[in-house]
Amino acid sequence: MLTETLRLSAEHGRVRLKLVCLPLGRDLCVTLSGGDREHIGAVALGQADGTTESLLVPRHREEELARKLAGRLARHAQATVSVACGIHLEKIQPAEIADVLALADQLTDDLIRWLS
Repeated sequence: MLTETLRLSAEHGRVRLKLVCLPLGRDLCVTLSGGDREHIGAVALGQADGTTESLLVPRHREEELARKLAGRLARHAQATVSVACGIHLEKIQPAEIADVLALADQLTDDLIRWLS
């Protein structure tokens, strides 16, 4: 069980992501941010059965990513997990979007290993 804040990062090209996980008892509070301007674009709350709820800031596109991470982490940890996600890259290219998704998966895998 994680007892202290964990900070992880990954990068590829100009895509740089940072994941921070704060344990709250058995539950987890996670942020995934990066790019040119960190922010909060979407927040998702995952439950142990994998169900998620989310809030999205208008005109932001992080909702699907936040929901995916929250559901996956909550199922693994068998706990409630919040994920705040905000990644902004000026003039992002399709290949960079793929990099964001791959790095987010990598960081999630790394966090799951820490939790195991």
